[in-house]
Amino acid sequence: MRRLATRTPQTFPRRAVDGAIPWPPQPVQPSDVVAALMARIPGRFSTELGLTLKRRRSKDLLLWFLASLLFGARISGTIAVKTYEEFVRRGVTTPERILKTGWDGLVALLDAGGYVRYDYKTGTKLLAVMRSLTTRYDGDLNAVHRAARDARDLEARLKALGHGIGDVTVQIFLRELRDIWPKAQPALSPLALLAADHLRLLEPQAVRTGRVQAETLRARWETAGVRNKTFSDFESALVRLGRDYCRRERRQDCPMHDYCGGNRVHPFVRDK
Repeated sequence: MRRLATRTPQTFPRRAVDGAIPWPPQPVQPSDVVAALMARIPGRFSTELGLTLKRRRSKDLLLWFLASLLFGARISGTIAVKTYEEFVRRGVTTPERILKTGWDGLVALLDAGGYVRYDYKTGTKLLAVMRSLTTRYDGDLNAVHRAARDARDLEARLKALGHGIGDVTVQIFLRELRDIWPKAQPALSPLALLAADHLRLLEPQAVRTGRVQAETLRARWETAGVRNKTFSDFESALVRLGRDYCRRERRQDCPMHDYCGGNRVHPFVRDK
């Protein structure tokens, strides 16, 4: 009878920086991989923007939502950040100020940040979203969360704020609120899944069939016991790794190269 090969998911050979696998193989625990990832790659994107979401302040939530709207388009993260900083520099940081700025002013602001490709479309979207947020929820995103029945309803309410708010934008916004809003339970980003697959933090069969849940990676995170970080930091670090290295197959200069098992089953993805 043919004997089936098995693989222990908790340990795997560590890959050396030059691509060679040491012999005998050195077992590495998933918790070691998680700890190394958090030591080498930044976490939340909102933190880089100077925002503190855990306090649930309306202004910080609004600014992160604005940034998520900018990140959600097929445009470079560098341009999105530069445009966001232009909003902050000009003090256009509340629904009232965005509405008062008007379409012409928003287009000029977006152009100043380099957001030229989507300036007209984004200007229109921002006005519609802020008008809807003001009318329905008194300009407070916390009110959107309070009004939602569950995670799915929360996502639907965010999308209903304006035409053009899709799954990518909602996922970007909610993944950094996963530990803050109880109803913030978005699906894992394809980029996070790609990176987790490369790092062998997920079972290949689970990735292939799409049965991966956030709880799987959360268990890895809790076992690692990384201090002063949250699961959202972990997820964001995976997104960065997937976006900047795994998706582009930049293995030689990847900061996690020594832990990488290669792309086993996950298809090419494009996301933020």
